[in-house]
Amino acid sequence: MVRRLLPALFVLLLLSAGAGLFAVHLLLEQELQVSGEEVYVLEEGTGLSRMTRELAERGWLRQPRLVSLAARLTGLYTTIKVGEYRVVPGTRFSALLDIMRNGVVIQYRLTLPEGWNFQQVRAHLAAETRLRAETTAMDDAAVMAALGYPGMHPEGRFFPDTYVYASGLSDLDLLAQAYRRMDDVLQAEWSERAEGLPYETSYEALIMASIVEKETGQAAERGQIAGVFVRRLQKGMRLQTDPTVIYGLGPLWSGNLTRAHLRQATAYNTYVIPGLPPTPIAMPGRDAIHAALHPEAGDALFFVARGDGSHHFSATLAEHNAAVKKYQVRNRARNYRSSPGRETP
Repeated sequence: MVRRLLPALFVLLLLSAGAGLFAVHLLLEQELQVSGEEVYVLEEGTGLSRMTRELAERGWLRQPRLVSLAARLTGLYTTIKVGEYRVVPGTRFSALLDIMRNGVVIQYRLTLPEGWNFQQVRAHLAAETRLRAETTAMDDAAVMAALGYPGMHPEGRFFPDTYVYASGLSDLDLLAQAYRRMDDVLQAEWSERAEGLPYETSYEALIMASIVEKETGQAAERGQIAGVFVRRLQKGMRLQTDPTVIYGLGPLWSGNLTRAHLRQATAYNTYVIPGLPPTPIAMPGRDAIHAALHPEAGDALFFVARGDGSHHFSATLAEHNAAVKKYQVRNRARNYRSSPGRETP
């Protein structure tokens, strides 16, 4: 009799095990009940039990205790990583658990545009609420020290680009990425520079690139603008470029450049000082850096804004003065007067 029952008991055990496995499968493969795209934030210290309970409280998950037990029994659960996770209709619990184990968090994008100065960068980072603020109470010098570059001026040291980050990244970490990116780009471009340039260091090229960036209204003119400034340096002429004057004015700049401003002695007034200013005046992009290191050949020593973003280039002062008279009257209402080599006021 016992011998006859053993096969039946064995079959029953197999059926029970199969039913159990099927039940576990149903628990782990259930779709989360969300009506649209949702975000779940897994905070520090949250384990599997708490996570499933929170999902259930939102109405996304059924039977959280059994789901948590099933995940542990099947070995699917390991350490889940903190962060923000996107949940969309059709997402199964097992899939969510998988991306949590692998830390596939939501990525955000932050753009630092070409031509911004460091104060604009700091204001932009401060407004990015998903970044963890570490630099709020720091002055610029403290920021550079925290990055590992004490005594270094921050202007122009960060590469303008779009950066991808996860919520909770610190603003200091993002700045560190931008610094390394600028250093890599600058050194790569410096290693391929043209011969005969009036720069002793890559930093001087960075300063020039920042001026080219601020003076360029149309991308096609970068090489020409760089060529004018390089030739002026080579001839011992002052750069006489308005963006450096404006940068040197700092908070005194009100949007209207006057003759008094052009006479005002600052370390950045290239109408007064010879050569380059002491630091960059903005973040140059790679194209501006390339232009500063590969200036376009020619004989132009002057240019003036036409008012449409382009410039008129001149080889002689007489031609330049004629162009100034032609275009500056038109530009006056636009408060933009880029004119290296204008007559001394």
